[in-house]
Amino acid sequence: MSWQDYVDNQLLASQCVTKACIAGHDGNIWAQSNGFEVTKEELSKLISGFDQQDGLTSNGVTLAGQRYIYLSGTDRVVRAKLGRSGVHCMKTTQAVIVSIYEDPVQPQQAASVVEKLGDYLITCGY
Repeated sequence: MSWQDYVDNQLLASQCVTKACIAGHDGNIWAQSNGFEVTKEELSKLISGFDQQDGLTSNGVTLAGQRYIYLSGTDRVVRAKLGRSGVHCMKTTQAVIVSIYEDPVQPQQAASVVEKLGDYLITCGY
């Protein structure tokens, strides 16, 4: 399965995720949904935020030019929200899954889809 297949058939097809991308820890994008214009710089800041969440707390999470309010996170998961949409990201061994969800999808629904794929990628060494 290609990286694009994971975005299209695992994340977007769930209808719990509106936009998504998968990138390496260096911020290089491996696959992304149409119209999700996230930049390498934005991804690099997000990825560093998994280890140093103070930056996310003060600056939020910016994806595709849109700034989201940082809610919470761990060394594996970052959550953010803006109005009726939210962000759920998961860091795996070699990749980061970034997802955007919108109402009426609940945060737990997006989290379940993203983390299920993330856990699978970890078992595959990614």
